[in-house]
Amino acid sequence: MEINKDFLNQLFEQAKANPRLRQNLDLRTSAADNSQRMLNALLPGTIVPIHRHPHSTENVFLLCGKIVEVICDENGNETKRIELDPAIGNYGCVVPQGAWHTVEVLEPSVIYEAKDGKYGEDGSGSLDEFKAKQAENEASAQQTSPAFSNGLGDLKKNIEYLIGMERQSGSMDVITPLYVSRMLHVPLEEVERVMKEMND
Repeated sequence: MEINKDFLNQLFEQAKANPRLRQNLDLRTSAADNSQRMLNALLPGTIVPIHRHPHSTENVFLLCGKIVEVICDENGNETKRIELDPAIGNYGCVVPQGAWHTVEVLEPSVIYEAKDGKYGEDGSGSLDEFKAKQAENEASAQQTSPAFSNGLGDLKKNIEYLIGMERQSGSMDVITPLYVSRMLHVPLEEVERVMKEMND
């Protein structure tokens, strides 16, 4: 297989026919290959949901076109914009492991993407899915948690109980002091102090 102008034009035609305005091509050579290696033809107007890959960096190389790789925080706010444009010598970037990101397509573009793990099997997911899971966990914890006694003597036990409930629900997200503070209705400073002691 040769990846030349005609080949990329075929990908663009497929992207035009796709309601999502993008078309990927899997470049793995075996079903046993658990990585992600693909070409992705992107047209202006395509919407790539903000997502992350918690266990791998992602290499992005732009073969043609112009895009902006956008790094976000967990609230969806932009923290960094990386313009990729071969015409000015910007050919690619490495998205940090666990970073929320999306892409803006400024003109028809083809990127090569590579990372460890198959999407959907490696913990990767969209920000909308993450927020929905968080809301579900909070609602579940509020329904199942007993009336906590949050005197300082009980706080460590209550934090351990809350973490245990989260793990039983299948959540592997990092449980932050802010989350614990909100769930137990305890001042953040007290939660931070106790969780620090628990981790020492």
